[in-house]
Amino acid sequence: MFSAMAQTLNRGPVGGTAAKPPAKKKPFFVDFYATAVGKKYVMAITGIVGIGFVIGHMIGNLKMYLGVVTEGDERIYDIDVYGEFLRELLVPILPHGYFLWILRIVLVGALLLHIHAAYTLTVLNRKARPVKYQTARDYQVASFASRTMRWTGIIVLLFIIWHLADLTWGWVNPDFVKGAVYYNIDQSLSRLPVAILYIVANIALGVHLFHGTWSLFQSLGWSSPRFNNWRRYLATGVATIVVVGNVSFPIAVLAGIVDYDPDAVTVTLEEASE
Repeated sequence: MFSAMAQTLNRGPVGGTAAKPPAKKKPFFVDFYATAVGKKYVMAITGIVGIGFVIGHMIGNLKMYLGVVTEGDERIYDIDVYGEFLRELLVPILPHGYFLWILRIVLVGALLLHIHAAYTLTVLNRKARPVKYQTARDYQVASFASRTMRWTGIIVLLFIIWHLADLTWGWVNPDFVKGAVYYNIDQSLSRLPVAILYIVANIALGVHLFHGTWSLFQSLGWSSPRFNNWRRYLATGVATIVVVGNVSFPIAVLAGIVDYDPDAVTVTLEEASE
């Protein structure tokens, strides 16, 4: 009897099918990102990168209000000095302008990850809760900023594309001069439709930043009712500073506060573009 049992066991699976090899284990990050928690972490971290860039970019642009400065024997707009400083980062380790493009690539990568995480998280949430808000009260509980995150995100994405085409590549700025930051800003934002576009887009950015700053603590597991007021103050402060700072630029150009004067500088537009 025992001999017969042994022969049966040695025959392998019934039906002659071979046992499937164990599935290859995926890297931890891939498995983690496939979960809702992982996507929220990615959104929070890439959001922090984005918030840091937006604030830093705005602070750098505030240099346009410093006007003309003296560099050696030359008079040049301070924001043009700042622009050249960015292009010379890590020179001569890297060629002129390379490090700035590396930073841009990192930012684009963070942006794409943020968008993908947001989209796939929305899909997961819809599968988990296919029924929308049951009552008007449920709908009102969600803040305006949270309900409009998708749309403000789309507006901000389109604005980023426009902003690059306008002031980085000059595709939509007919008077664009490479390297002449102050001149390019003045020429671009002196067009009323473009100024309005910048104002509307930055208001949408502020709404997006408010909810993003508020929710990233919860996404990282750092939420507590005791700190809700501090989270609200921080979110309001970040959104307000960015909106006020960025909206001031088109208003300053339209009001003539920022106005390119070729007689005030010794560096010509031709020299700036070299």
